[in-house]
Amino acid sequence: MDIYPEIKRSEIMSKISGKNTKPEMDIRKFLFSKGFRYRIDDNRYPGRPDIVLPKFKTSIFIHGCFWHAHPGCKAATLPTTRSAFWEKKINNNKLRDERNIEELRKNGWNVITIWQCEIKNMASRKNRLEKLLLEITDKSFNSENSNDH
Repeated sequence: MDIYPEIKRSEIMSKISGKNTKPEMDIRKFLFSKGFRYRIDDNRYPGRPDIVLPKFKTSIFIHGCFWHAHPGCKAATLPTTRSAFWEKKINNNKLRDERNIEELRKNGWNVITIWQCEIKNMASRKNRLEKLLLEITDKSFNSENSNDH
């Protein structure tokens, strides 16, 4: 049973932003500080990647663990109320993500997914951002790890 009435829950959910989230802003500031120039939410590409680096033919998706069902992450646990609704919604998100990534890769793009939990604290953020630099610039890293994303 939800602790909020349906109208209050709807109001809470409507305030969840899909653009310019804190994780997105953190990644963008980091990339800019390293001299990278990028486009944001570019709808010319499948899935409208959060960040596109045309020079490196790389697209970056910054996913919330809950909304995109991060495997093995405790933040990706489905709610017990309205579980059928949430399962369908999250599964549709996953299928859409897979289609978009496949389409981008088919067109020669390097696709990177950054999960919200990977940049939650300073230690994990530092490690993830160092890895991100390699994923963008090192072509051998991309081909060896293409299934990690």
